[in-house]
Amino acid sequence: MKAVVLRSPGAPARLEDVELSAPRTGELLVRIEAAGVCHSDYHYMTGDLVAPLPLVLGHEGAGIVEQLGDGVSGRIRVGDRVALLWRPRCGRCAACIAGNPVLCELGAVQAATGGLPDGTTRLSLPGGGELHHLMGVSCFAERVVVNENAAVLVPEGVPPEVAAISACAVITGVGAVFHEVTEAAARPLLVLGAGGVGLSSVMGAALVGAHPLIVVDIDDAKLELARELGATHTINGRDEDLVARVLEITGGEGVWSAIDAIGRAETLEQAVACLAPTGTLVAVGLGAVGAGFSVPLNQLVQRQKRIVGSLYGSSNPQLDLPRIFSLYLAGKLPLDRLLGDRVPLADFGEAYRRLTAGAVGRGILVP
Repeated sequence: MKAVVLRSPGAPARLEDVELSAPRTGELLVRIEAAGVCHSDYHYMTGDLVAPLPLVLGHEGAGIVEQLGDGVSGRIRVGDRVALLWRPRCGRCAACIAGNPVLCELGAVQAATGGLPDGTTRLSLPGGGELHHLMGVSCFAERVVVNENAAVLVPEGVPPEVAAISACAVITGVGAVFHEVTEAAARPLLVLGAGGVGLSSVMGAALVGAHPLIVVDIDDAKLELARELGATHTINGRDEDLVARVLEITGGEGVWSAIDAIGRAETLEQAVACLAPTGTLVAVGLGAVGAGFSVPLNQLVQRQKRIVGSLYGSSNPQLDLPRIFSLYLAGKLPLDRLLGDRVPLADFGEAYRRLTAGAVGRGILVP
């Protein structure tokens, strides 16, 4: 089959012929229908994030189940459409038992080995060279083999493109609002970054009644889309003093909550400065390995500000993704508005050129 292979950071990824073995116990073979073009894959391409190489890229996808391995539960059947999760769920470790499966201990196994939850790969290069999975998914490919617990059923009426982006960008942004922002109704909320994750946060914040809802970006087209999705105020961070403008909008008080979907030191520092007393910064954007930012200690203590990290929207994907699909079908989350260009898998390089050039909406790769 064809798949996008990254052999070394900084070198171009290429569409190559690869081998995919049959699913083993508790696994599924899925034909990919759509895969989201996410910045996280780009971080691996540049070396900002590291993983065992060579690997097949892609972690935000959806498709049709074509084959079942032995021992699957019966929850998923051949012909079902599924969205793919990049965090496994063993159901036995301390994190899973505590209801926080995005920190399941098998995530570390996948990251260290470049394999599936058992630490082994189903991918290989022609001639026998080893090839790794990215976060247990690797959906920049015609087909994937995934653990059954890394798949969520997609109901009728949810298009594959929407299902794909919901399994990463949407659940990260909406989940950050649902799980980390408390008492949001009629309280000011700031979103930094109007990409797929940031705009998902905007939709989630609008749904729960945050007001005013302020969005910051440096692209006017993205800010316009944010307004259409519920932002009451937008700020172009290239042209305006972000902190001063937020304080002006909020009457000098600052925001109750801020969600940073960018992952840069300067935006995180600005977000802290925008918080009202007892306000919370929720960091969802990833940066380079080892990156950090500065926090004024006295401001943190004396104004009782809080900073929390949120992986995968602090969600329980097997529960929260069906909720998101339900809200989409009810017209409460207009996720179609997030979709950008649809690009053939063979033109993935063009999709990432558009992403880094500031394309509006989530690009979709279609095998």
